[in-house]
Order: sequence, then structure tokens, then C-alpha cells
Amino acid sequence: MVSANPIGPKRVKSHNPTIALALLRQATIQRPPPSYPAKSVKMVNIPKTRRTYCKSKDCHKHQQHKVTQYKAGKASLFAQGKRRYDRKQSGYGGQTKPVFHKKAKTTKKVVLRLECTACKAKKQLALKRCKHFELGGDKKTKGAALVF
Repeated sequence: MVSANPIGPKRVKSHNPTIALALLRQATIQRPPPSYPAKSVKMVNIPKTRRTYCKSKDCHKHQQHKVTQYKAGKASLFAQGKRRYDRKQSGYGGQTKPVFHKKAKTTKKVVLRLECTACKAKKQLALKRCKHFELGGDKKTKGAALVF
């Protein structure tokens, strides 16, 4: 049983030392008020053009860049790791390397590919994680509902 003392720390009343210690720990833990997740979904909307610095040897100044979303290319069959893996997998014996199952992340980081309109130099820019990403979507208006 815990009694609140306005002057000092809370006192714990129990004859059993293990219960008293557990009650004391519960009394001293500062818990934040429960926060309920917001129902609105955050969406990231990026314009299709962006004026930013181009560091190629032709420009060295701020230029207009065309923005696209990076997409990973098809994995090569001739990479050393893939050749080794296929060689090890061939024949009898089943799966030879562990298959990853402990997936923790629910989103991926969005990577933007910026192409300079003047010199065609390309650079990549990583954004934070987000569940909904849109490129060149309509601007947000006040009081409008999200539509997917």
C-alpha cells in the first residue's frame, strides 16, 4: 500500500521486504500520460523540380533539378556473392545459409534522384522514413480530407 506524502518521497507500507521494494519501485517510476495514436496519416509530398546546389565541375552553383524516386536495379547473377551462393545451394543438402525472418522495419527510407537540368549530373538524397510518399502531388488545402 502506497501513501502519498506532500512533503517528501512516497512511503511504502509493507512487512514483506520484497513486496515493499516492488511497491517502492512502482511508486518512483515516472510514467507519462497515455498517448493515443493520431488517426491522421502523415504523407510526404515532394515537388517534381527543386532548385538546389549542383556540385559538378560544370556548374558549381544552384540550378534547377528534376526529381525522381530511386528504384533499385535488378540483382546481377554474376556478382561474386550470388555465384558463391548458387554454387553452395546446388546439389543435395537443402538450404545452406540462414533465411532472414526477423523483419523489424515497416517502412523504407525514400531516396530522391536529383538530375541537374543544365549539366545532367545526378545525385541522390535520402529522406526520412514514411508510410506514404507522393511525388508532384497536389498542394495541401486547409480543411481537406486525405484521399488515397
